[in-house]
Amino acid sequence: MDLRVYYQKIRDVASRIADEFPVVVSKESADGGQAGIKTEVPRQIAAKLVVEGVAELAEPGEVAKFRAALAEAKRVADQAAAASRLQLSVISTADLESLKASVRISKEDE
Repeated sequence: MDLRVYYQKIRDVASRIADEFPVVVSKESADGGQAGIKTEVPRQIAAKLVVEGVAELAEPGEVAKFRAALAEAKRVADQAAAASRLQLSVISTADLESLKASVRISKEDE
């Protein structure tokens, strides 16, 4: 294998990729690689994967679905993180009644 040709192919493919972080779809390989796994990678790595034949660039529709799924997963993770930060205080019934009474008094004063 001529390394100059190999790296020239990578540069050529990278120059044709418009996105800074394109989405690639893996192909099945003899060493256990699974087909259909979508991954967002830097342009140079995407070009290398395409030249080596282990992945191909995703179609625009696939990219939109992939990024929407990522956004939804982030939203769910952010919600879970916010829920884990929720602070609860346990108070006695007597304290609760005194708080309710103080609220009633402040409303009557208005």
